[in-house]
Amino acid sequence: MKNLLLWLVVFTLLSGCQSNLSPDVLPILGVPDLGPNGDSVAHTIPDFRLIDQDSNVITNETFAGKAYVADFFFIACPTICPITTKQMLRIHDHFKDEPRLELMGHTLAPKYDTVAALNRYAKNLGVSANKWHFVTGDQATIYDLAPEYMNVALTDEDAPGGINHSGYLILVDKNRHIRSFCNGTDPEEVTRFIKDIEKLLNEQ
Repeated sequence: MKNLLLWLVVFTLLSGCQSNLSPDVLPILGVPDLGPNGDSVAHTIPDFRLIDQDSNVITNETFAGKAYVADFFFIACPTICPITTKQMLRIHDHFKDEPRLELMGHTLAPKYDTVAALNRYAKNLGVSANKWHFVTGDQATIYDLAPEYMNVALTDEDAPGGINHSGYLILVDKNRHIRSFCNGTDPEEVTRFIKDIEKLLNEQ
């Protein structure tokens, strides 16, 4: 939880500083990592290995040379997930013909959101794994990944659906750096986020 709070503080500060940058270049966001010599380097998304709705193995290499939008959800979520998925679908439709951008949704309930269940979910949305990967894997692995994307994921019996989670959408560039984020439950925020995606694609 301390890591999450640190993320939120840094992201708040950075979002407030974006006006000092060129309007056509997005900042690199996140808590810096330690380099091999103990120096500070820009945060990067760590290596991962997950499985999507078509049983494809999804790793960082899947997005080589591309940007992607990531979020965390689960199919039976009774609260924010239907809202964030609707906004992810907006992004999908806006960039459906853009080969330099893909989407990835991480299930927080891998016990129930099997490959077959995710496949049905994607088909009901009218999307394919060529553009939007719904990924599953070991629950601990996915929960450990969530803070790397400025999201929280905790099992909580008192939370709706048994999972306490956030609804941030995260933009990652071809170098694994986080470049923008938004509250996926706020359509106006997502509209701004779409413009940030366009800026990043113009930059790459």
